[in-house]
Order: sequence, then structure tokens, then C-alpha cells
Amino acid sequence: MHNLISIDVEEWFHTTALDPYIGMAAWESQRSGVVTNVRRVLEIFDRHQTKATFFILGWIAERYPQLVQEIAAHGHEIASHGYRHRLIYHLSPTSFREYVHRSKELLEDLTSRPVLGYRATSFSITKHTLWALDIIKEAGFIYDSSIFPIKHDIYGIVGYPRFPFRHDNGLIEIPPSTVRISGKNIPIAGGGYFRLFPYSITKKGVQHINRSGYPALVYLHPWELDPDCPRIRQLNLLTHFRQYVNLGSTATRLEKLLADFQFLSIKQYLEKTSNSD
Repeated sequence: MHNLISIDVEEWFHTTALDPYIGMAAWESQRSGVVTNVRRVLEIFDRHQTKATFFILGWIAERYPQLVQEIAAHGHEIASHGYRHRLIYHLSPTSFREYVHRSKELLEDLTSRPVLGYRATSFSITKHTLWALDIIKEAGFIYDSSIFPIKHDIYGIVGYPRFPFRHDNGLIEIPPSTVRISGKNIPIAGGGYFRLFPYSITKKGVQHINRSGYPALVYLHPWELDPDCPRIRQLNLLTHFRQYVNLGSTATRLEKLLADFQFLSIKQYLEKTSNSD
């Protein structure tokens, strides 16, 4: 069983939880770590001969175009993470459409390749923003990976399918992975969940999903591999915990994950499943 792995390429200060502390106007003055951290991720993937999907923020692509090209040169899939790190439910359909097209065109110009996939900022396609799916489809994307089938304070749609499915408009949805425990979907394979839970829990979760006949989808951010990620002292306890827990062990856990399981990019997975139909 091949699983899926993806990287959301953004800076540490783009995290939605940090918006009240570092506004968009202050982004340019923050210490950047994205180039160093992405290259760290690329080295790990190279060691394990693994190809991934990199959902790249347009804001990053404009400032570091050579980084986008470097990722593509390593054989990874380039996908869109939108233009600015803005929650969809804070945007109008007009603004969202502009950001979607702008990011896609920018990435395609840099790589001379079609960009097939989209992932919303902080998985912010919720039951209130399902209108965004038609805009994503209209822009020419083949798949989306923005709907987290869980209950969360800023994202998620309870009751949505846990595994890849097709929307009524034809767009393919690739949800982040969960396991079903006591009637609830529990995230086990990405971001803060990957850092929070012991690696043994992640491993068992991926194995459980695979026994069900489906691939797991893992996602990470480059800054999560940076133990020297800048600290914001005024964060409340919950935000501080979510942002910084186990940053020093993420790289080691990723190495273990890639040694224990085989992974594909989402594009490779869709090509493989299409050929087997």
C-alpha cells in the first residue's frame, strides 16, 4: 500500500493562530526560514527516494521563485496553497477567485507544468464555504485537499467522507487522514497531530487506514522541522503548545515514517488509480 505525503510551503509566521500577534503588514520584517527548512525536507525525501506534493503559497512563490523551481527539479509535485494565507470564510467569492487564479498562474509560469491540486489555508473549506469548490474547479484544478472531516475550532466538516471521493462538480477530494474512535474522527497524520502524538500512534493509525484498503494522507509544514523556530512570548498556552510542541523531534519522526511506509505524491496516486480503473 502506497500512502500520500504533502508539504504546505509557508513561513512559520503564516500560521493562522499567529494572526492576532503577527499581522500581514509585519510579515516582511520577520525572520524567514522557508528556504532552509524546505531544503531540509528535500534532503530527507531524497534519502528515502520519496516524491511528495508541495502545496506552495503564492506569497512564497513570488519571493522565492527559485525555491519553487528547486522543488520541481527534485521531481516533486507542485500544487497551490492559495496566494495569501487567508481563511476562505474571511474572503468574498470575488477575492477568493482572484487569489486562486493568481497562485495557479504564478506556479505554472515558474514550472511550465500544469498545477492540478489545491489546498485551502488551514483547511478552511467548511460547511459555510462550500461555494469555493466550484471556483476551484472553474480555475482548472483536478483535485482539492481542503476538507478535514473532523470537528475543530477553525476548520473541518463533521460527517464528510474520510477517504478520497468525488464532489458533484467532478472535483476529487483528498481528505487528511483520520481514524474512527468511539464514533469520532481523530486526526493522526499531520501537522500538530504528527508532533503531538507519539510516533507509535501515528504508525498504528497509518497501518489501520491501510488495513481498511485506503492510503493515508500525511501533511507537514517546513517550519515544523525547525527547532529554532522563533518564539512569540505573548501567546496563550493553547496556541503556544500547538505551535511549538516537539519541533525538535519532527525531522526524526519523518525519517521513521518514510522508512516504515511507502509514499507517493497525490498526482502519482491519481495517475495510478486512474490506470487501474
